[in-house]
Amino acid sequence: MSTVPVILSGGRGARLWPVSRELHPKPFIRLADGASLLQKAFLRAANLPGVSEVLTVTNRDLYFKTADEYNEVNRRRTDLGFILETEGRNTAPAIAAAALTVGERHGEDTVLLVLTADHLIADLDAFGKAVEQAAGLAGQGRVVTFGIKPESPETGYGYIEADGHDVLRFVEKPDLQTAREYLQSGRFLWNSGMFCLTVRTALQELEAHAPEVLAAVRATLAASNTIAGDGRYQIDLAAAEFAKAPDISIDYALMEKTHKAAVVSCAIGWSDVGSWNAIGELVEPDASGNRVDGNAMLHEAHNCYVRSHDRLVAAVGVQDLVIVDTPDAVLVADRHRVQEVKHIVERLRADDHDAHRLHRTVHRPWGTYTTLEEGERFKIKRIVVTPGHSLSLQMHHHRSEHWVVVSGMATIVNGENTISLGPNQSTYIPAGCQHRLANPGKLPLVLIEVQSGEYLGEDDIVRFEDVYGRS
Repeated sequence: MSTVPVILSGGRGARLWPVSRELHPKPFIRLADGASLLQKAFLRAANLPGVSEVLTVTNRDLYFKTADEYNEVNRRRTDLGFILETEGRNTAPAIAAAALTVGERHGEDTVLLVLTADHLIADLDAFGKAVEQAAGLAGQGRVVTFGIKPESPETGYGYIEADGHDVLRFVEKPDLQTAREYLQSGRFLWNSGMFCLTVRTALQELEAHAPEVLAAVRATLAASNTIAGDGRYQIDLAAAEFAKAPDISIDYALMEKTHKAAVVSCAIGWSDVGSWNAIGELVEPDASGNRVDGNAMLHEAHNCYVRSHDRLVAAVGVQDLVIVDTPDAVLVADRHRVQEVKHIVERLRADDHDAHRLHRTVHRPWGTYTTLEEGERFKIKRIVVTPGHSLSLQMHHHRSEHWVVVSGMATIVNGENTISLGPNQSTYIPAGCQHRLANPGKLPLVLIEVQSGEYLGEDDIVRFEDVYGRS
């Protein structure tokens, strides 16, 4: 039997704000070794024996960013598949879409290995052995989950009560006393959120226990657009049909109902990296218990975690703090209360503050832009266009733009004219004028854009042509 890993890459990771944002969620967080959680998830999937394709289910807005992350590390040229959601409907519809897609491409005897995009696994050898064991059980028609041997009475995880490979019951997050009892009993495992089953079993069990999920996803795929070629395919899920799928997790839809549930108990160095304390533990402490990722100077500070990749952070006479610095937001928190960061994110979202959605540097299919400064009726950006890429042919109703090339070469459509600009050359694009920016060279194109007008929101854009399929 062949195996296709399926990486579920959703969620916001609100507890890891200000690095995690809606359009730069937890899987994209870079750790101290320079790799993102998503890249680590991809590599441990792609490097499993016999794997030739990795399928990822993610949001449509994160497709190009995800592909870029994979391209950085995909040395073995593993085939890539993407199922792109316009909105999250939880894990049951995502897994149903993966099962139907893999079944169509590879047959119903194929093993699905469903993995998370934002967890860490330190012992890859033990992980490989656990996957091999789980695949064997999946071949017998079992719906397999991976149970982590608990190391402490953790109240933030769900638990699995097990007897050998048999699942006796799934338990919600317990209180501390109950978690202690679970740990002492030796019968309970942490629920990792990873699964292994054949396509055939997935479809049969979904039909038996969540037929409305399977029916909605079948209708969605029938109405969806697929693009394939050059070792890659993507399926853009039809928005109207997918919105009809029940918003339900695979745990509630299937795992708590099936009679075929099995568990593989494993010690694989697993962490869900669910807080800044967990991130901090990945950094070696100094003699005072401080952990620093980036640029910091500490005096008489103890048991602090500081992350600052852009600016110097100085701390004097403090202890038990988490300090996370980004170009547009700084978090300072008692390290015993870091779980409460999500309340800040909820308030930012309620206030429609950009800091819950975007970083100052925003990734686009063609490159990046960084907002340098903005005020009443003006905004200044640094734009970087990747070689061979271009922005859409577009127009703005409310703003004019001045472009000054800093480095590289630009081909610019400005109304009826097409011009080429090099360093220190510029052009002006009035409101209402169709325009496009392209990089025809082999080096990144860097330019400064000065916007002026009565409204400077990112939604003031009308696209006429776009090579990336954006509306």
